[in-house]
Amino acid sequence: MSFSNGDDPFLQVQADVLSTLDTTRPLFTSYLRIRSLASSPSSPELAQARSELETNLQDLTSDLQDLVESVRAVEQDPFRYGLDIEEVGRRRRLVEEVGGEIEDMREELAKAVADTQGRRLGISSNALPPPSSFDPESPDGDGYAAFEQQRQVEIMHEQDEALDGVFKTVGNLRQQADVMGRELEEQGEMLDDVDTLTDRLGGKLQGGLKKLGTIIKKNEVDTWSSCGIALLILVLILLLILVLVL
Repeated sequence: MSFSNGDDPFLQVQADVLSTLDTTRPLFTSYLRIRSLASSPSSPELAQARSELETNLQDLTSDLQDLVESVRAVEQDPFRYGLDIEEVGRRRRLVEEVGGEIEDMREELAKAVADTQGRRLGISSNALPPPSSFDPESPDGDGYAAFEQQRQVEIMHEQDEALDGVFKTVGNLRQQADVMGRELEEQGEMLDDVDTLTDRLGGKLQGGLKKLGTIIKKNEVDTWSSCGIALLILVLILLLILVLVL
């Protein structure tokens, strides 16, 4: 079973991933700029930029998982899908590069949120704020914002765990790809040997055919010579008969 360029599911998902990645990069740059200028971690502009970036990263993570599964399938038998070794390697590198870029964004986003919370709140990331922190008359004055920040950290932690699973899969895929690459190289060397042997046998066969043609041509010449000799013998017999009769 092979795919044309229009039917290959990998190429279709790849187009979606690259398009989403092109949209995510400016969002990431914008987030870093807003974060550097924001006076408070609860800034609405910063929260909106972070939310948009998180949404795009979730979409990229989901599509990346599809690409990982696709590469894993074709690496088992690339020729079955009409792919060569170079194309399989290109797809594997694309998955690794996109995965690395997503992981960098995730780490930067998680680090920024955790660092901001540590500086602004001074509380453990595993502990919930006390009920008194929600009192608008409390000394903190921003208890609800602190709770929201903590919830965002927890959500980011869950998303990071899911992303870790994806990158573990990518790591396993890389190891399998190395093994498959070595096996494909060995098969390629065997095919080269077969091609060399085939060319050698083909040359010998062509030489034999040429010799056979030469022999056939010689036989044709010998046939005409035999006919001429038979004709001369017949003429001599006739002359002998005529001499005897006369």
